[in-house]
Amino acid sequence: MHTTFDELPQLMTLMTGDEKHRPSATSTLDVLWVLYSDILRVDPANPDDPRRDRFYLSKGHGPMAYYAVLAAQGFLTRSELASFGTYHSPLGSHPDRTLVRGVDIGSGSLGHGLALAAGTAVALRIRKSNARVFVLIGDAELDEGSNMEAIQFVGRSRLGNLTTVVIDNDSAGLGWPGAIASRFALEGWSTSDVDGRDHGELRTALSTAHPDRPHVVVAHVERKES
Repeated sequence: MHTTFDELPQLMTLMTGDEKHRPSATSTLDVLWVLYSDILRVDPANPDDPRRDRFYLSKGHGPMAYYAVLAAQGFLTRSELASFGTYHSPLGSHPDRTLVRGVDIGSGSLGHGLALAAGTAVALRIRKSNARVFVLIGDAELDEGSNMEAIQFVGRSRLGNLTTVVIDNDSAGLGWPGAIASRFALEGWSTSDVDGRDHGELRTALSTAHPDRPHVVVAHVERKES
């Protein structure tokens, strides 16, 4: 189907039953739209093409925005969206790689996506593939020690084919003194701080790539209400 960004909220209304995670979903909507409409090299007619870019949604709880964008890009149908959360639906409250067209990892348990993306980036480099890996995490995930280890590994491995997007809605429990981007920069990453609702800023930041430096985009959105 041909869908504009303004139609995505209507697609999201087709999915009910997980309203408590709606803020988690809507915080990612603009980033997901820019990624799939302008950045990622993916084909809904051939979702498993080994030459494709990979996208890992580590922030997998509340995936309604993700499903809506996948539908807008032709990976899913409206009827599949309307089946969200039902017994026989492929669309669960966490995305499942084995069930949903276009999904590259099963996720929702926080702290795993960046390490998985790092492994994929290494494998693609070994294969001499020009495919890129993008992973979307939440700022609260940075409280997980596994992410700090992954940030260090990626920076020191100089994985220029990996881009991380951090959705910053000020929900981290521990916080990162000196701001999120500076902590990545200390480990050898290039960084962008952007308005997470500004598609032009997002498009420019997500297009940034260095052959021997990973890149992080910190996308600031409205503060999460507790």
